[in-house]
Amino acid sequence: MPAPALAGGHNGGMRRVLGLVSVLILLFGTPSAAASTPPATPAATPVPASAATPPDQPLPGYTIDNPPLPPVQVGGSPSRVLQGVHRHAGYVIEVPPRWNGRLAMWAHGYRGATTVLTVEPPAYGLRQRLLDQGFAWAASSYYANGYHVKAGVESTRDLAAHFADVVGRPRDVFLVGVSMGGHVTGRSLEQYPDFYRGALPLCGVLGDHELFDFLLDYQLVAQALAGVDAYPLPADYQSAVVPKLKAELGLDGTPNERGAQFRQVVVNRSGGERPGGQAAFERWKDFLFRIAGDRLDGAPTPDADPLQLATNAFTRYTPDTPVEVNRRVERVLPANLKARLSPHLTEVPRIAGRPTAPVLSLHDLGDLFVPFSMEQQYQRDVRHNGRSHLLAQRAIRAAEHCEFSPVEVGRAWDDLVTWVDTGRRPAADVVDDPAAVAAPGYGCRFSDPAAYGTGTRGLFPACP
Repeated sequence: MPAPALAGGHNGGMRRVLGLVSVLILLFGTPSAAASTPPATPAATPVPASAATPPDQPLPGYTIDNPPLPPVQVGGSPSRVLQGVHRHAGYVIEVPPRWNGRLAMWAHGYRGATTVLTVEPPAYGLRQRLLDQGFAWAASSYYANGYHVKAGVESTRDLAAHFADVVGRPRDVFLVGVSMGGHVTGRSLEQYPDFYRGALPLCGVLGDHELFDFLLDYQLVAQALAGVDAYPLPADYQSAVVPKLKAELGLDGTPNERGAQFRQVVVNRSGGERPGGQAAFERWKDFLFRIAGDRLDGAPTPDADPLQLATNAFTRYTPDTPVEVNRRVERVLPANLKARLSPHLTEVPRIAGRPTAPVLSLHDLGDLFVPFSMEQQYQRDVRHNGRSHLLAQRAIRAAEHCEFSPVEVGRAWDDLVTWVDTGRRPAADVVDDPAAVAAPGYGCRFSDPAAYGTGTRGLFPACP
């Protein structure tokens, strides 16, 4: 018998009901490997386990690639660039000639399984914008790669402290994070309460574990609708199973009835009916099979394997016709329930939704790598904790991951700083009202009109 489904979807109740899952496991035992454990993770990457490694060196197995970053002109004078290694992570610090005493930390996204640690300056024109405004900025490589949010949280905070030693103590610190760096941002606000004055997550994994639930959903719902049993994913998933799934659902051409149901389930699970939602499915449908088949590699320990945390035990899929997908779909408990429920700073930690500073986020409506539902989950968590006054969210009409124009990001940054300085919450979109999100003009308010026609913007009708 399938596990009970919660009305209103999976995200809203998952955090509360997983406590029940833990009780069930205590009563009936952990799920069998055949029922819930994905294939083994590829070769492990290093973690901070060697106290003998000097802090100005990377951890064993890692190297750092941090070539000199040329300074830029700020008001006719060059910036000052500092680079080095601090607590096993490479870093870059840049200070304008007339520093205003404020610091912006840049948190990068997922690096994969590479053992080369790299640093990047703020993107979307933010580097020059920050310096022109008198802000210094700093960015860390983190001490580990893979989906390792703990490394991002700790290395970013450590670098802010190092900045105080080598430049001077900033009067306030802001945090900007992109993709996995958004996960770093959301957790950093809770890990170090009141340290950061404001945060700008871009295309961020603010729904934490629900991202990996979505990737699991994609595989299991496709299999249920296609009548294929292929979980745990076999070694030949990409070469043998995925072509069969696509053929059964008509995904290589015009989807058949079951394929259309699958498409709508994916749209609903990724944020609900919204402009560009159907077109986004067509753009992302092959990638979402590949990412699960190829695995999110780079997990140094079982606790750091994001897909070990995924579950659909209490997910309610819609639509449930013509195939009764909620009855047919295989139900999977988290293979690593302890890591899923842990409140501690783990490699893939929870975000409770308790920001201690203003948060202004941007998210692409058609992004299915880190779907728009991440914003909805975060909004619900923040509201549940009575902190909605600290959150403003904006939807951008694009379908690529982190597809923002410098105008969109620059405006958001300026509005965040003004919010911090004045206490006046800036304009924002409603993300948790299905009727508002489904409106034809949703996402127009903060999308850059000049960017229309670039990238994936053409998948959306032009805004009036």
